[in-house]
Amino acid sequence: MPLAVYREVAAHLRQVKGVYAGEIGQQSREFDYRDSQVGGLLIEYAPQADRNSRVRVEQILAIYSDRYGAWEVRPAE
Repeated sequence: MPLAVYREVAAHLRQVKGVYAGEIGQQSREFDYRDSQVGGLLIEYAPQADRNSRVRVEQILAIYSDRYGAWEVRPAE
């Protein structure tokens, strides 16, 4: 997925109350123009994030999933 799309998704997610979203840097040691410059998105929920916030995040991700393909979910390390 292009860098601009990751930034757009993160910007939309940050508009949701109690949600932090940012890009994770690419972990590959070799640069390839065909690969994304971003390794993924980090999404964190603040304690004040309620169920509605989580539902809204899922809705936003679903919109982009329809356009660009399914997201891969990885638990926090």
